[in-house]
Amino acid sequence: MNIIDEPSPTNPNIDESVTVQSLMPTILLSTLNARYFHASLGLRYLLANLGELRTDAAIREFIVTQRPLDIAEALLAEQPRLVGFGVYIWNVVETTQVVALLKQVRPDLVVVLGGPEVSHEWDRQAIVDLADYLIAGPGDLAFADLCQRIHAGNPPDEKIIAAESPALDHLCPPYRFYTDEDIARRLIYVEASRGCPFKCEFCLSALDKTAWPFPLEPFLAELQTLHQRGVRHFKFVDRTFNLNVKTCARILDFFLERLDERLFLHFELIPDHLPEPLKARIARFPAGALQFEIGIQTFNPTVQALISRKQDNPKAVNNLVWLRRNTHAYLHADLIAGLPGEDLASFAAGFNRLTALDPHEIQVGVLKRLRGAPLDRHTAPFDCRYNPHPPYNLLCSATLDFATMRRLERFARYWDLIGNSGRFSQTRPLLLGDRPFDRFMRLSDWLFATTGQTHRFALERLFDLLYRGLVEVLSVAEPAARAALATDYQASGAKSGLAFPRPDRFSSSDGSEGISGTIASTRQTRHQRSGG
Repeated sequence: MNIIDEPSPTNPNIDESVTVQSLMPTILLSTLNARYFHASLGLRYLLANLGELRTDAAIREFIVTQRPLDIAEALLAEQPRLVGFGVYIWNVVETTQVVALLKQVRPDLVVVLGGPEVSHEWDRQAIVDLADYLIAGPGDLAFADLCQRIHAGNPPDEKIIAAESPALDHLCPPYRFYTDEDIARRLIYVEASRGCPFKCEFCLSALDKTAWPFPLEPFLAELQTLHQRGVRHFKFVDRTFNLNVKTCARILDFFLERLDERLFLHFELIPDHLPEPLKARIARFPAGALQFEIGIQTFNPTVQALISRKQDNPKAVNNLVWLRRNTHAYLHADLIAGLPGEDLASFAAGFNRLTALDPHEIQVGVLKRLRGAPLDRHTAPFDCRYNPHPPYNLLCSATLDFATMRRLERFARYWDLIGNSGRFSQTRPLLLGDRPFDRFMRLSDWLFATTGQTHRFALERLFDLLYRGLVEVLSVAEPAARAALATDYQASGAKSGLAFPRPDRFSSSDGSEGISGTIASTRQTRHQRSGG
């Protein structure tokens, strides 16, 4: 049974299959993932907690690049009675099309929606108008209750079902519903806690009252089962993994006892909270085993106060310095461009400060207006204008005009392609000099003016463009530019040689595949080779 119609990378004639439960279920749990290697944790929670209906339900995952008509056809072929969709900012447009097609062909099909994108402001959304029911909030138990009522012939009259957060010790764990195929080829998501005690207004977690943990011993038992089944890549989705030091230490100990060359762990850390018991454990992990996502977002205290973000900047800086100097952890730090009250100069200062701390990656994200997030209270005072379509990115504000925001978006894309890729360890210092933001913005403006594109650069062409940018735009001496780029090019493993300059390449615009890696471990490998 074809669940995801993406050709197998090992055999293009074999369709991907993520088959869970019965062959002809009456309840289908579905979502459109961003990429094949993402596996939906939310759908597996719904399936795990369906009770007696579990044997008559199945997960059907797709990827967002598949045609809506093909997705609708695959779902309808199974003749379900009910389809539940997980709706997110990255798939709401395509999911709306799928739901419209399903209801056009099968008006009797019950469609249930859930997920953060539809849990707020539902009266403004076409997909909610099309559906039969919407579960606003955590659906772990509410979805099962709805299905049982429909199955018993007693469906609720109300369309909108407001779900309360369930007691975590009442939930059936979802992890056994990761298939062997998932374990072999996809990211495995786990969570030791839910919620967040902080109130950063750009984030939906600001609506949480606190953070609350899953019972630790049963969770460790689930991790043990996954590990025994062969899972070595664990991505923790906890917003504040290091909030509870004792729990964090126990989990790190669990993995330290099971270290091997394949183990890879991803955690999101609070930047200003790293007590000694955690430092001692983190320092014991070898290169390639740990990745930390560390949200800095802004260093500006005024902006932090404005968006209710509590962050001790000196502690955050000291912790980043310690992690970089004393551990092998791969550090991915986040900054947001466009926060209320932050102008270009303030963002530039934050970028320069973070660059000096030398995390392996700096993700520059453009502010998005997430439905339901408290950030909306700043829309009028700061004249924030957002894209009316997903991903609802900031278009302009009182402090950043439209042209500047477009420049920042291109800056972010080129930075990810060049600064974060791990391919340019020798070249990057020449690009940044002692004024990282200013110099990379100049390069970014020139790259777009020269190429008119931000994606799909062939590797050799990108190296040639960087040579021109270094010499012509940033006034780097030709011998230094040649030497750095040649070293990086050789380290990239490319077969052909480079010859600077190559004017015939400068004006071409090919359609070759993009060069950035698809998973974090690819970039980690590059940084390790370069000694980062």
